[in-house]
Amino acid sequence: MAYGSDQPIIIKKIKKGGHGGHHGGAWKVAYADFVTAMMAFFLLMWLINTTSPEQKRGIADYFAPASVSESTSGSGGILAGTALGDQGVKSDGSQSVVQALAPEAPQDAEEAGKSNKTGDAGGQSAAAEAAQKASAKKEADDFQSAAESLRQAMQDQPELAELSKQVLVDQTPEGLRIQLIDQEGRSMFEPGSNRPNDRARLLLRAVARVVNQLHNRITVSGHTSASVGKGTSDDWALSAARANSSRGVLQEAGIDPDRIYQVSGKANSVLPPDHGP
Repeated sequence: MAYGSDQPIIIKKIKKGGHGGHHGGAWKVAYADFVTAMMAFFLLMWLINTTSPEQKRGIADYFAPASVSESTSGSGGILAGTALGDQGVKSDGSQSVVQALAPEAPQDAEEAGKSNKTGDAGGQSAAAEAAQKASAKKEADDFQSAAESLRQAMQDQPELAELSKQVLVDQTPEGLRIQLIDQEGRSMFEPGSNRPNDRARLLLRAVARVVNQLHNRITVSGHTSASVGKGTSDDWALSAARANSSRGVLQEAGIDPDRIYQVSGKANSVLPPDHGP
């Protein structure tokens, strides 16, 4: 073989794989569409099961609103135009909508309204009456508890036990009434004096401890004995002075001055029971 007659070298490249172009990624698109359709289907089933009949009716009305009347041909032709309502080509169909949204009120609507107002007023009156009764009962219970506390306090203290007969406690329409009365040889004031003695001061302090448990206003009334006079000016002045002195003792014992509502003198016109001379 000659040196210059070398044959050319040929190189072949062979591609493997690629089993046809029709097996590409088109199936992925189809599968994605299928999954999307299934998701939409199950979402629709879930909405149908979770919505109420009223909500379903509202959705149906949204897609097919009842406010739009069916269109009709103006003259029966294909291109003859349409009318929005049954009343003619100029009608906009609003009459039927107004009637559907605002039906006529019944004839007895006014009477029904009056009846409802009367019923509401009656209910409020009954509630107010019940609240008033409950408040009155609570107040009566508080008065009863205060009276029992005063009697118990006088029994527990030897210096007050012998004076317990000179204290009268009862309930009146005005509230709880506590009376300190005179007995023979045991008066609350010296004759003609407006200063309470030691016995009266002791009782007034005991009364103040019990009254402090309540929140009602306080009225203090003073009296004179029947032997002082018959409604003279001295009787009125003396009874008023005794009431004012008693008020001072009550305030010294802890009664709030703002709770004092009235201080008055009754002279001998209204004497407590078993009032001595």
